[in-house]
Amino acid sequence: MCAGALVLVLDACASRVDSRGNFLDPGRLAEVRVGTHTREQVSEILGSPSSTAVFDQETWYYISKRTETFAFFKPELKERQVVVLRFDKEGVLSNVNTLGMENGRLIQPVQRKTQTTGSEMGIIEQVKGNLKRFRKKGQEQ
Repeated sequence: MCAGALVLVLDACASRVDSRGNFLDPGRLAEVRVGTHTREQVSEILGSPSSTAVFDQETWYYISKRTETFAFFKPELKERQVVVLRFDKEGVLSNVNTLGMENGRLIQPVQRKTQTTGSEMGIIEQVKGNLKRFRKKGQEQ
């Protein structure tokens, strides 16, 4: 009985590695040539991108990260990779840029709240509004 409990406790404390995204093989990334490969050829070599630029389809992003979680602690980021591919107007690869963890920046979210216009309905307004919904057809308000 104690041995079974000990196994469960030790198993719960084991670290868990979690991979997200598309980690590109460095050999496949080296196959891609600036100035010669088109979007279609890049897609065949690397696969589809994780994301594309919002306002144009000329920039592709391959985003991936690997985290490790030990027991109940917060996950720790072990590796992050963002590969940015830019294409010219003819669809030919013009630039490849690889970004790692050292290129990341910490941001502080703004704590402000956006005020909304309008009025809040009290309990009486809500009851009156609900009563109006149950009138028979043809009955005046």
